[in-house]
Amino acid sequence: MNKKLILLFLLLTPILAFCQVKVGGKVVDDKGEPIPFASVVFKNSIIGTVSNDDGTFYMEADKTYKQIEISFIGYETKTLNVKPRDLNLKIVLKEESDVLDEVVIYSGKTKKKGNPAVAILKKIWAKKRSNGIYLYDQYQYDKYEKIEFDLNNVDSAYKEKKLFRGIEFVFDYVDTSSVTGKPYLPIFINESVYKTYGDNKIKKKREDLVANTNSGFQSNQSVIAFVKDLYADYNIYNNYIKIFDKSFVSPLSRTGVNNYNYVLADSAFVENKWCYNIVYYPRRKGELTFKGDFWVNDTTFAVKEINMQATKSANINWVKNIYIEQSFEVLSDSVFLLKRDHMFSDFSLSKKEKAKGLYGKRTTLYTDYQFDKKKDADFYKKQVDQFNPDIYNKTSEYWTKNRPEKLSKDEKGIYSMLDTLSVTPKFKRITDIISILGSGYIEFGKFDFGPVFSTIGTNDVEGYRFRVGGRTYLGGNEPWRAQFYTAYGTKDQQFKYGVSFKYMVNRKNRLTFGVGTRRDVEQNGVSLTTTNDVLGRSFASSAFFASGASNQLTSVNLTNLFASIEPVKNVEFKFGGSYRTLKSADPSGFNLDYFDKAGNIQSNLTQFEVDGMIKLTPKRKTIGYGVERNQVNDNYPTIFLRYSKGLKGVIDSDFEYDKLQFYYRQPFQLGGFGRLFSTVEIGKTFGTVPLSIQNIIPGNQSYFIIENTYGLMDYYEFVADTYASLHLEHNFNGRLFSRLPLLRDLNLREIVGVKAVWGELSQENIDINNTSPILNPITYKAPTDVYMEASAGVGNIFKVFRLDFLWRVRYRDPSGKGNFGIKGGFGFYF
Repeated sequence: MNKKLILLFLLLTPILAFCQVKVGGKVVDDKGEPIPFASVVFKNSIIGTVSNDDGTFYMEADKTYKQIEISFIGYETKTLNVKPRDLNLKIVLKEESDVLDEVVIYSGKTKKKGNPAVAILKKIWAKKRSNGIYLYDQYQYDKYEKIEFDLNNVDSAYKEKKLFRGIEFVFDYVDTSSVTGKPYLPIFINESVYKTYGDNKIKKKREDLVANTNSGFQSNQSVIAFVKDLYADYNIYNNYIKIFDKSFVSPLSRTGVNNYNYVLADSAFVENKWCYNIVYYPRRKGELTFKGDFWVNDTTFAVKEINMQATKSANINWVKNIYIEQSFEVLSDSVFLLKRDHMFSDFSLSKKEKAKGLYGKRTTLYTDYQFDKKKDADFYKKQVDQFNPDIYNKTSEYWTKNRPEKLSKDEKGIYSMLDTLSVTPKFKRITDIISILGSGYIEFGKFDFGPVFSTIGTNDVEGYRFRVGGRTYLGGNEPWRAQFYTAYGTKDQQFKYGVSFKYMVNRKNRLTFGVGTRRDVEQNGVSLTTTNDVLGRSFASSAFFASGASNQLTSVNLTNLFASIEPVKNVEFKFGGSYRTLKSADPSGFNLDYFDKAGNIQSNLTQFEVDGMIKLTPKRKTIGYGVERNQVNDNYPTIFLRYSKGLKGVIDSDFEYDKLQFYYRQPFQLGGFGRLFSTVEIGKTFGTVPLSIQNIIPGNQSYFIIENTYGLMDYYEFVADTYASLHLEHNFNGRLFSRLPLLRDLNLREIVGVKAVWGELSQENIDINNTSPILNPITYKAPTDVYMEASAGVGNIFKVFRLDFLWRVRYRDPSGKGNFGIKGGFGFYF
């Protein structure tokens, strides 16, 4: 997820509606205890809500209603007169004393058998695939989407903050949320128009971006890509609804009876269709569930309207509230088609009622449905250039004509307000600071200094290492980029440097050429699958937080040229050549000596290599169209295949060899059971080569979790010319802890994993190295009996920390040293 955009939105959006009546308050029993999930509706209407875990509620309506009706199973229904602005109601419900024989009281939890609401739910399951667009072979429709972000809980104290001095005019646009009843200040608005096509027979879908406009900030396409991932599409009929990388149990799920209580609350005409009203709420706290109600037709059993609100106890970070509304229109008296979808999110560092944060709102309108207009298969393979400037330069007349809902007077005013704000010097200074925190770079015109987080490090060879660097930056979508850095070690008293340049010739197929050179010290053996990235990450300066010696470093002098192309979206081909010299950075403590063909010991290695690779990343989403792009999602598979050939004699190259490497990473969303990450790596080196260019099984001597390394393995503990590796890690997202009363409220998350690697190393690849224990203490061995380690961890500690406990399963140390370890990690996760 792009940190720069997330932070930018925190200071950067408005759905302002005039409401006739607003009511809110708290529902309690006669002992003063809150009643969660009570139904509250405006009398003689279908407008209502369900109280929160603490009994509080808020709702509003455009029409004038003078009474509300409050009900909950086991309590007497209560009707209450209300004023147009009644926001501090305290509603006391009494337990029912005279209950009719045919009414069953469930005391909060409803029965699964004999429940009329569950009987209706089963009919919804039976017909869910014969509703809406699934009734037709082909379909197409127009989609209008409006995204808004607002600062919330804007009170008088907020307005007095120094942050807003000089830009007080923005508070003229404060309004009240229709979901929470809290005041908010719009800071961003984005509108898009799409044309969508689909074919149910061949299971293909195509969505073309036709037009986009926003509040005046540049790089509109970056906003679209980011928001599209943040607010992913969902289907209420699916078993799970994915929101912010979390799988919430849908109230219409086939397994919903295990997670929800259902109550048949009412029946009435909704737009001339007789419908049942079903109220639902969670069976347990701490699970990813909703509360709310839906209206379902009595003959087609298609949902007419539904609202879903995440419970406050749901195990999700940085989000205080999630609210979803969907409504459907009726076509030909029996077909229900999605008409309007509204999603509201309340982002905050805390779930406390008065905590300030950010509202995010997405409103999507669907119009002009057409069916059975067949398109050939090639139609779905073609892609519209979503970065075409014409998309972002539509006239105001176009938007007036193509908005299904007109902007209110206040919404129109937001555009001019935000355009003015974006050029205010103080606001620009604020966004500059946020840019540094998000990207790690300090902007100086068309040049960025950084990354600032790599400025200082330490290791046994260089001592303290100081690094400065930068890059060209012309807005993020430039076709070329130059980068450089230089570093100095206080112990070895040597300067290091790296320089790279790449230029994209063709934006459509992303034909790119690049060149770079680097002279530096680095830690080999931190990754099985390798590349020739000149300015890639080096672990040489990470000894601040490491165990064991940090002197097993290699002095590298690398020059690389490459050409890459992406003829099909997310299919990249790359070809290149590299020249490098390698030697030990600390010959007295770490030796990379090898024997040449004459039997002489050599300390320096020179190698020229050509390579080709293909990288597949289906369903990957990216930001921007420049030579460098940022990805915005991580739920896609990555398949990487690389072939490299060492050419002896070319520019005095020492070795002839062939190397194959395969890498496959796949995340699996397993519904309510969490998320599984799997990684497979396979490789083979053909030929005899010394340690410095052999496959080193990646160890991890730091105190932190490093992806694709073995947590209890030392550097150079295993070496292989043939290897196969498997990493499995499963995050249950709190599914187990949520059922334990003492742990439920901590919102902790369970993580388990297993890692295994098998390898072989030929005797020739052992003998070529100088294995003298005096000169080189490394034991050359491969994990022929399969090295394995297991882990069990607790995540979401204070929302950002993770602690893993690791055990060696195979290749255990008889002395007990290194068979168990504890490692930590930090991260920002929902």
